[in-house]
Amino acid sequence: MTGRLRVGVVGATGWAGRELCRLLLGHPEVGEVLPAARDTTRTFSAVHPNLLGSGLRFVDLDTLFARSGELDVVFLCVPAGEAMGMAPELLRRGTRVVDLSADFRFPDPALYERIYARPHSSPELLPEAVFGVTELVRDRLPEARLVANPGCYVISVLLGLLPLAEEGLLGSAGSVHVHAVNGTTGASAKPTRDLHHAEVFGSMLPYSLEGHRHSGELELHLGRLAGGPVDVVMSTAHGAFARGILAQITVLVPPEHRDGLSREALTARYLGRYGSDHSGEHFVLVNDLEKRGGANAKEYGAYSRLSNVVGTNYCHLGVDHDPARSVIKVVSVIDNLGKGAAGSAVQNMNVMVGLPDTTGLRAYAP
Repeated sequence: MTGRLRVGVVGATGWAGRELCRLLLGHPEVGEVLPAARDTTRTFSAVHPNLLGSGLRFVDLDTLFARSGELDVVFLCVPAGEAMGMAPELLRRGTRVVDLSADFRFPDPALYERIYARPHSSPELLPEAVFGVTELVRDRLPEARLVANPGCYVISVLLGLLPLAEEGLLGSAGSVHVHAVNGTTGASAKPTRDLHHAEVFGSMLPYSLEGHRHSGELELHLGRLAGGPVDVVMSTAHGAFARGILAQITVLVPPEHRDGLSREALTARYLGRYGSDHSGEHFVLVNDLEKRGGANAKEYGAYSRLSNVVGTNYCHLGVDHDPARSVIKVVSVIDNLGKGAAGSAVQNMNVMVGLPDTTGLRAYAP
């Protein structure tokens, strides 16, 4: 590593922390990575054997905080409730923070407390935290001290619905239905019986059907984009794969917007927002493959598929229209550890420090 940037990673033993270290090791402008962990008795390569030979060594939290004044950015990959206690001291020392937890995603501490069932200990920082979907807030990142990196479900759904929200197709839609399947790395690195290979293989693990905590986050930010309340009904499950999210989103079209809708018209709207290939948003790619079969033909290539984004910072989108039921259907796929966590965090860092947001992130899926 020969670049100018020095960065710290708190929570470097987890899945997102490991992916951050992997990306930062290959980043041309990063010269030093300081991975911090509570338990430093195991070597870095023993915890992350895929990074054998990287030269990284764990430091304890005290060491990272003592050196934080030397660091350009610190990434917080810690559970909800912990980042709010760390960020104030890091900011006081002049270090910029990208938080991958939920602690700074809500401007209202009461809303955070309602969703996460704990009071917020640093509410004074909430007004300045930038909600870090790079494609939405690029102009605010260069001046940001604190970026709240959204989670994987929220990023996949927001990017999937942004063109509809901006054109008023959500404002009176009633509710948005999201069915999303996440890889098992989305369940944290803490081992449990339910996540053993013997339990997951050949199966699906539905969870949080009583009301997913990310529904409130989506309702807040989609409502802002749509200019009115949006209800989000989420159904989630873990699939028998390690990485990635497949989100299928259904939107009831308001009566005043039903004329002239088709897959082709919707695809044109999405291309108008994100660009074709890499002509607009580099990391958001719209599947515009023309359908050639008849009604109900199984044209799998017309939609986005998960394997095409695993290991990348890309979001692939596909869209269609069911005229008989007046609904728009959107398929959004991302890597939950890439664009859904570490990749988007590095993308935000790039813009914060004045680099092109694609720096170190252009790799395609294998």
